[in-house]
Amino acid sequence: MRCVAIVLVFLASIGFGMGQNVGTLQGRITDQSTGKPLIGASISFAQGRGTVSDQQGHFVLPLPQGRFTIDVQFMGFRRVSRTVNISEGDEITWNIALEMEVTQIDQVIISASRAEQRIGESVVSVSVIKPEVLAGIHINQPAELLNRTPGIEVLDGQASIRGGSGFAYGAGSRVMALLDGLPMIAPDAGNIRWDALPLENISQIEIIKGASSVLYGSSALNGVIHFRTAEATPVGVTSFFAETGFYNAPQNREWLWWDRPRIFSSVSVSHLKRYNNTDLGVGLFMLNDPGYRKRNDELMGRLHIRLRHHNPNIEGLSYGLNTNAILNNKIDFLLWENAQSGALINNIASLTRLNARLIYLDPFVSFKPNENESHDLRARVQLLSNYFPDGQQVGSDVNAIFAEYQYWRALNNVFNVHAGLSQQSSFVQSAFYGDHNALNLATFVQIDANPIDRLQLVAGMRLEHNTLNSESDRPVMLMRGGLNYRITGNTFLRASFGQGYRYPSIAEKYAATTLGAVRIFPNPEIDPERGWNAEVGIRRGILTDRLDGLIDLALFYTQNQNMIEFLFGHHFDPISNTFGIGFQANNTEHSRVYGAELEFRLNTRINRLQYSLHGGYIFVIPTEFNPHTLQNTGVYLKYRRKHSARHELATKK
Repeated sequence: MRCVAIVLVFLASIGFGMGQNVGTLQGRITDQSTGKPLIGASISFAQGRGTVSDQQGHFVLPLPQGRFTIDVQFMGFRRVSRTVNISEGDEITWNIALEMEVTQIDQVIISASRAEQRIGESVVSVSVIKPEVLAGIHINQPAELLNRTPGIEVLDGQASIRGGSGFAYGAGSRVMALLDGLPMIAPDAGNIRWDALPLENISQIEIIKGASSVLYGSSALNGVIHFRTAEATPVGVTSFFAETGFYNAPQNREWLWWDRPRIFSSVSVSHLKRYNNTDLGVGLFMLNDPGYRKRNDELMGRLHIRLRHHNPNIEGLSYGLNTNAILNNKIDFLLWENAQSGALINNIASLTRLNARLIYLDPFVSFKPNENESHDLRARVQLLSNYFPDGQQVGSDVNAIFAEYQYWRALNNVFNVHAGLSQQSSFVQSAFYGDHNALNLATFVQIDANPIDRLQLVAGMRLEHNTLNSESDRPVMLMRGGLNYRITGNTFLRASFGQGYRYPSIAEKYAATTLGAVRIFPNPEIDPERGWNAEVGIRRGILTDRLDGLIDLALFYTQNQNMIEFLFGHHFDPISNTFGIGFQANNTEHSRVYGAELEFRLNTRINRLQYSLHGGYIFVIPTEFNPHTLQNTGVYLKYRRKHSARHELATKK
């Protein structure tokens, strides 16, 4: 359903001065390669004070008497630091031309190897949604944002990368979502909590395409979506965004059920700044959406607070607490009223009105004593309450504790090692699927090697163990490997192999209820999903006087077994020991996906306008195979697009 929206955006960058100023530093910040002014460049000095450049690149910075180190920064350019001595009455002029630092092929990611690396050196396919894209389109729904990216599709809350997941209503996610390295998967239902992702504070989104369970565990069967929040700078940035709009009438007039406009609205505000040695980020988002389906409205609010303190006495030590609180009142449904005039009217007998309360408390400690070593300890306390005021027996309360320790070390000029330990304990009380407790334990190790110039090698393994209600599953060992060879200065050839794994969620195993005439049966005997992915690819960076970009081509193969799907039919109910008609989770699908993907990103500047073209094309052949004969059955898997192409052109001054 298309919608028309009216958008109002207000962005403010705030610089703070200092009392008793006696001199002035002024000048102009430009791009060294083009001579064009850089708008919004940060000019800062001691204790996080400073200013930003204006529309012409000019700045004026009042300073007190003394000696100061001035830092000039602009995203994508090398930072410049200079020292200035200020005496009473001084008026000093600096005209600074910044050198471009990060091209498209050089942009830094951390998701592919859990350590910082250039995107060109990754052994797997990675797509990046850049900060300027996030700032320019003002989308407040993660699914809508991701659907603009080639190779990924989010359908009714379920993400699928390169056709590897398809769609299975109610089943857990086969794509892992992360927020600053911590999983955003609900402990009970195993689905992604999209409403808990603070897009108002996100700086970059990284998408790994292919099985990634070695590094990220269960739910990374089909890939990873990593949301990274913005880092604070001494110059504060405050932003405000408001939106309102209405839903268009459907093309099929028989579906039109409303007689007045269905108006939706949202508002967000965020603030990010470093105060002395402490980073503060605050984001607030509110949404009121009546929906275009009858009885499918949503009222939601989210508060995100990020605190990080840099210890002034111990170099490389920082610690803090991230807090995320969500209130969400909405109506969901299972069935439509009918297939003719009721396609946009939800069946009243299958409705559920949900009042959800969710709190994340994420303490962390990071210590990097030198450039060759780092320690990271992160934890999460998650409190979730799902209350259904209309009396349906489907409510739940969830308490979960996640903790992870990671260690990275450069052993020498050839080898790096990255290792970690993690655990998650979940405690569920639910009228929907009973009371349960779960424990996940895992350890991983990865070796990165650079045995010769231009060649990068990666090998890793993971051992994971799941316990549910004191019943232990067999430990699972997963492997990954890959290589990246730099053919020329900006051309990289890569190949990789990775195994995937997903343990069934509590909801998939134990969901049992009746919604009107619809029954849902538990199935405690379903097996974990397993799979593997292989790919070869080539990535070419493009850099000329007027053009910066990259082109990426990949050939891939994915195979999964025991894929879980809620099937409608005649099922056995283990609670009553009877058979009945309804839905039950079963291991039904054994899939193979062959395909190719082309992605490109090009940036250029013509006169005073900058143009960005991003898009791609993906071709997949998703087919079912017989797990006994290992032969393809010829059955085309549902909910997969054989051809998909997307492109987007953006301009800015």
